[in-house]
Amino acid sequence: MNYWHYPFLKSAPLLLVIMLTSSHSLAQSDVDSSLQINVSGSRDDGQGFLSPSKSLSGDELQNKLSGTLGATLANELGVSATGFGAGASRPVIRGLEGARVQILQNGLSVGDVSSISADHAVANPMQNTHQIEILRGASALMYGSGSSGGLVNVVNDRIVTSMPDALSGAINTSYETVNQGKTGNIELDAPAGPLALHVDSSISNSNNYQIPGYAEQGGPNANWSINPGNPINIPYSGKLPFSYSNQNSLGLGASYLHSDGYTGISLERMNHNYGIPTYEGGFIQQSQNRYDFAHQTNDPFDGFSSVKISAANSNYQHTEFTNNGLASTQWNNTSSEARLDLTHKEVLGSKGVIGAQITGSTLNAVDLTTNSYAIVPQTKSNSTALFWVEEGRYGPLKTNLGARYNYAAQNPNSATQFPSQGAQGFTPNTYGPPTIQNREFNLMSYSAGGVFDVARGYGLGLAYTVSQRAPTPQELYSYGPHDSTATFDIGNSNLATETSHNLELSFQKTLGLVRSKVSVYRNQFSNYIYGFYTGSYSTANENFSVVQASQANANIRGAEGELTYNWNQTGIGGRLFGDISQGSFNAGGNLPLQPAPRLGTELAYQREGWLTSATYIYSYQQNRLASWETGPTPSYMLLNANLSYTERIGKINWTGYMSLKNLLNEDIRYSTTPMAVRLYAPQPGRSLMVGVRAAF
Repeated sequence: MNYWHYPFLKSAPLLLVIMLTSSHSLAQSDVDSSLQINVSGSRDDGQGFLSPSKSLSGDELQNKLSGTLGATLANELGVSATGFGAGASRPVIRGLEGARVQILQNGLSVGDVSSISADHAVANPMQNTHQIEILRGASALMYGSGSSGGLVNVVNDRIVTSMPDALSGAINTSYETVNQGKTGNIELDAPAGPLALHVDSSISNSNNYQIPGYAEQGGPNANWSINPGNPINIPYSGKLPFSYSNQNSLGLGASYLHSDGYTGISLERMNHNYGIPTYEGGFIQQSQNRYDFAHQTNDPFDGFSSVKISAANSNYQHTEFTNNGLASTQWNNTSSEARLDLTHKEVLGSKGVIGAQITGSTLNAVDLTTNSYAIVPQTKSNSTALFWVEEGRYGPLKTNLGARYNYAAQNPNSATQFPSQGAQGFTPNTYGPPTIQNREFNLMSYSAGGVFDVARGYGLGLAYTVSQRAPTPQELYSYGPHDSTATFDIGNSNLATETSHNLELSFQKTLGLVRSKVSVYRNQFSNYIYGFYTGSYSTANENFSVVQASQANANIRGAEGELTYNWNQTGIGGRLFGDISQGSFNAGGNLPLQPAPRLGTELAYQREGWLTSATYIYSYQQNRLASWETGPTPSYMLLNANLSYTERIGKINWTGYMSLKNLLNEDIRYSTTPMAVRLYAPQPGRSLMVGVRAAF
């Protein structure tokens, strides 16, 4: 791949030299902390790249928090997002999305169907989130084998693990101009004898949002034809139809705390009604009931510092409606998961976690007009895993090792009756349904890495990770039209295991006023699974393009870099950052839905309760598209700003805040979003959000 195609990369060597050679003479007031293992998944300790990660919490999380997980993380280093209006957005990590980016809630699967399609929202309310963790490498192997892109863990602390001294909590309310969005949330923790109780609730309502210019990329007369012989003209301007989002949630938790650990349970009810801004439009009504259990005992027996047992059960459902309110499809996913984590004490300089995990789920999609299956037949999925992760320090060398074995099985309903291929009006070629057959997979993933301290505060890292992924039910067994992507999807029940080989070289300066980190990586895939546009279409289904699950060898190459000055400290701070990734098939051609290169800068100031920041990001045009993608995706300049002031009055910390988004009112379209939305639905225009938070 020729990276020099992108103008900003011509200056990349200079940027990297600056990052790598930040002067030793700058103040180095911070000390190197000792290596620790945090089995909650948080690894943003600034101590190296053997398991690269990011953790958002506190003021940083509050300033970036949006209504969806994808929008919250969209501008993190190496992370982009899909964009289906305000209701559905999922993170894309280093050019990988869907099933390759697993989403967790408190260390257990979120239990939704968001990995199936970008129009399915992540069933994880954001407003009461305490921390978001991005994991890669060995630490990700504790939670899943198929997360070749990475893993995102959303922490809400519903199961309280330390006794509060008294009633404590937080209240927040805000208003946003671009969509008349109103948000309110509350959370409370309280002691009750040996119990710690928790309650949280949130509500968020937003109307269709304002867009700059026209909904259609290139104006109202572009007449894009994403399917053969079916040009579409969308004349919308002003507010984007079906871009609204309304959500509410309730969470309860209770923990019994004792001297050597805790035992707790929690439950959650979530409802979400949001629009799908395709050229035809539609909306989804989503709900989920979730139950969690966690038990931890510290120092349970010789050689081990803790044993933790956790489990979750979720009952997820969403119904898809046409633009005139007709219920068309209902999705259900019932899942259960349990895991055991044993953390051992230091042995020969190394600490580690040994564990096991069991997961089972039943996916069911029903066409409500015919009462038969929709897109994918009912499928039961089962997974059993054993994992082991170690970290150690040996003089100037830090090491990280991990391995995970997974047995996975997909069992579709053998009684499924696929529709007649002759009735689909395929042209010019006809395609039959996949074979209904059970599939079993034995997956072995492992990771090894190390960071060598070349000097005090300077580390050079190398990590190698092999990750294996089993095909998902929709990749194996799909056969039917999918309105939100305007495609007729066909699975392949003979798909083989997808294997990722990721090699990453990194450098980091962790001490002083000026710090830096840079990574370059190559991710080589065997049997990469993707949707191949065959060139045929279905005349019986609005000329939807026929897309067949296929496999090929592929690779993704990329780089990320960041240079900071006095970041997250009192006074003035600054940050310069950039990332690029590009995927291609080994036989030639580009992978679909790849993020555009970005370059950005950020300035911040904090003192005596004041916190202000401004972020500018330039996203380059993405013209390295798959052969079937329409483009290019235009470049854009994103300018955001935040201002807040915190004052303690009595026992309450009051914070007033203001957030300005897309100040330049740019037409922003993500190249990671399927064409059926990207060409007709830009991101929101200029917006002002104001709000008040109170913590006590």
